[in-house]
Amino acid sequence: MTGSRSAIRVPLLFLAWLLLTACGEVLDDRVIRMGLATAPLNLDPRFATDATSARINRLLYQRLVEFDARSMPVPGIADWRRISGTHYRFRLTRPRQVFSNGQPLTAADVVATYRFVLDPANASPHRSTLTLIEQVEQVNEEQIDFYLQRTDPLFPAYLALEILPAKLIAESHPFESHPVGSGGFRIVDRSVPGRLRLERLIDHQLIELVEVKNPTVRVLKLLRGEIHLLQNDLSPELVGYLKSRDGIQLKQMVGNNFSYIGFNMDDAATGNPLVRRAIAHAIDRQAIIRLVMNRAARTAEALFPPEHWAGAVDLPPIPYDPERAKALLGRAGYGPGNPLKLTYKTSSDPFRIRLATIIQSQLQAVGIELDLRSYDWGTFFGDIKAGRFQLYSLTWVGLRTPDSFRYIFASDHVPPAGANRGRYTSPLVDELLLQAESQESLAELAVSYRHIQQRLHEDLPYVPLWYEDQLAVSRQEVEGYRLRPDGNYDGLETVELMHSRISSAELADAAD
Repeated sequence: MTGSRSAIRVPLLFLAWLLLTACGEVLDDRVIRMGLATAPLNLDPRFATDATSARINRLLYQRLVEFDARSMPVPGIADWRRISGTHYRFRLTRPRQVFSNGQPLTAADVVATYRFVLDPANASPHRSTLTLIEQVEQVNEEQIDFYLQRTDPLFPAYLALEILPAKLIAESHPFESHPVGSGGFRIVDRSVPGRLRLERLIDHQLIELVEVKNPTVRVLKLLRGEIHLLQNDLSPELVGYLKSRDGIQLKQMVGNNFSYIGFNMDDAATGNPLVRRAIAHAIDRQAIIRLVMNRAARTAEALFPPEHWAGAVDLPPIPYDPERAKALLGRAGYGPGNPLKLTYKTSSDPFRIRLATIIQSQLQAVGIELDLRSYDWGTFFGDIKAGRFQLYSLTWVGLRTPDSFRYIFASDHVPPAGANRGRYTSPLVDELLLQAESQESLAELAVSYRHIQQRLHEDLPYVPLWYEDQLAVSRQEVEGYRLRPDGNYDGLETVELMHSRISSAELADAAD
């Protein structure tokens, strides 16, 4: 413990001195500032696939359907009734929503949004989750009919797409850079790279999302008052440091975002199931969670946690068993005279690099040599989508519906058609996915998806790691921010700022 505290103390003191002696910018007291590890890549919800973009798009746009604590669909801006097994009618609820350009949201906007994504010529990565829809028709200004190719008891849950204005869709408006939504926020300024200023429409509160890639710098900016709020993306050492600081408050809750190691199935080594199983047994997840993550996570065995309505509660945990890992590698043709050498890609976030280094050490102990390569987020994510990897680590955020298994693992859902980034092919899983589509009740559907999860647990296209806790750190003048298990930024809808500042003397004391 002494060594880790000293390791963080020096850079914090040094950066504190730099920040205190530099000429600081003039900050607007009216603005609540939240620090982000990465800026959004695309604010057009028809194409966005990164977590930061998805979380911000939730603030800018609205959806027909939302989800409850068990990830069951509930009305968003519309309710619905089932007219037949393949015909649903959705009705926009009152009061009517208005886009940030002043135009009312009508059924025509819903139809235009869904038709755009369903059109294969537009290459939306979200089309694969909506192929069940055969036709979308406007009934009147408030009602929309969805006609399906087959029955599906979970169909309303698929309609979580953010709604865009039909007129601007027709005009090919650049939503990725100039969003026009009907959510509780609108963008008022993004002229400075890495900064996105939002206005909360209900009270005109200004909120600025600021990209600060280095987590230590984010912490120092929080202590100085340049940032009011941080969420996640902090190492346990930084969290422990903040817990001891006056004027700082922390909130923490169990999360449901799924972290994993992914493999390239087209690669001779990582496409070998014996190698994937060996890697799974070589990683001591419990030790990493206990000793490195300060217990701020729980081990995972599947995409969905046990509390999800389709969660696989009966999957046996993959045990840490280095001797079994060595035996499996031997069966695959690897050993002391022929060590397995792999390239492992991760982001440039310092804590992710640290986790990768620990995994590297654990794999080295069973005879696997990992070449770690870290990249900025855009380059890293681009490589993963393009299949340029042997293995990598990432986290799925905001997964709600078990059709995600088709999106991620079906053999015909390789990007850009879906998110089967590892090129996993399993005729049995494809068949199980088809069988799931024929189920007529949620109970039967849950059983089908548990069978799929059992097969994935055997094949290991992913090595499941953990569900990380959600953490928010803020200055004492911040009130009303609420965490979500999926890590969304919905707490910005209620956050408030009680105007006070930490002085330079207090910051120097904090860094001491």
